Amino acid sequence: MTEPDGSERLARTLVKKHDFVRPRHYALAGVLVASFALASCGQPTSQASAPPPAPVTVAQPVKRTVTDWDEFTGRFEAVEEVQVRPRVGGFVNSVEFQDGAIVHQGDLLYVIDPRPFEAVAEQADGQLSDARARVELAKRELDRGLNLVQTSAVSEQVVDQRRQALQAAHAAEMQAEGALKAARLNIEFTHVTAPLTGRVSRHLVSPGNLVQGSDTGTSTLLTSIVALDPIYIYFDMDETTFIKYSKLWFEGKRPSSRDTANPVQVTLAGETKPSHEGTVNFLDNRLDVSTGTLRSRAVVKNTDLSILPGQFGRVRLIGSAPYEALLIPDVAVATDQSRKIVFVVKPDDTVEARPVVLGPLDDGLRVIREGLKAEDRVIVNGIQRARVGVKVAPQTAQAPAGGKS
Repeated sequence: MTEPDGSERLARTLVKKHDFVRPRHYALAGVLVASFALASCGQPTSQASAPPPAPVTVAQPVKRTVTDWDEFTGRFEAVEEVQVRPRVGGFVNSVEFQDGAIVHQGDLLYVIDPRPFEAVAEQADGQLSDARARVELAKRELDRGLNLVQTSAVSEQVVDQRRQALQAAHAAEMQAEGALKAARLNIEFTHVTAPLTGRVSRHLVSPGNLVQGSDTGTSTLLTSIVALDPIYIYFDMDETTFIKYSKLWFEGKRPSSRDTANPVQVTLAGETKPSHEGTVNFLDNRLDVSTGTLRSRAVVKNTDLSILPGQFGRVRLIGSAPYEALLIPDVAVATDQSRKIVFVVKPDDTVEARPVVLGPLDDGLRVIREGLKAEDRVIVNGIQRARVGVKVAPQTAQAPAGGKS
């Protein structure tokens, strides 16, 4: 007798385990065993078909003439700022301006009680009249003396005395005139006016308060005014940048900001691109030894008065001579640990990671200093689907946004 095969052994095992199974159940078990046998003898399944190449968008670098700009953090300060103080003391009668308003040179700000100074002026006016009368009397006495000396009615000594009296009367008249002018000036100083055009601060003294007046800086502070248009922005240039600029100036590639009003562009807080323009008008004469920076200043137009002293801004200063450069969208640049790379599609449509050296942003595009050629096809969309060495389905894009062919 032949040895039963595996299918028969499996069927017998099922029958032994379930000796109560009826013949039809035995037949079903045989069918199942046969199915297992057929499955074990079937042909192997074919491998899954390869996925299609991933679609990506490619574009060639834009080639154009650009100029590098360096960025610094700056703070705005007023071109002119003045603290308004009274030149005479007294009680404040009224405040004639609105807090925080724009005032013009000569506008009335405060009125100090002028009555004490008016009284002094009237007194000085009377003293001047008295001095002038004394001058007239001295003139007449001198004229009489000159006539009498010819007949020897008076001596030369008397004539000299009368001449001296006239000179003293003239001196007294001049003193009286000066006192009257001073009194009238004090009356004028009781009307405190704006010394310049700008935005005034709040009033620091209310009507009814006594203020001290002086020309020595000890008088009471009334308010302050700042000029807003134009406005300064101060920024600090590091020593490396200063040396770079000096080298470019010696090579004739960039004008010095000491001799030329180099242009600047200013970006305010919350802005993504420059909104104001100006020019450099000052470089300090030495570097700060504690920070190694050079204090610089630019004057910026502020016609809409939107910038206030004390604000921060980003200053872009021209940093090179114009040169030809290749530019790509900044989104096409990826980071591989410590280096920057872009994905380039080779002629066989496979992907290559190309290390690049980046330059600044220019009109929304990133300058590539090294690593690309003008004919390279750079992946600008679909970078996440690109794999190095794997084929892709490239689709050529239009000129990148901000690009100029």
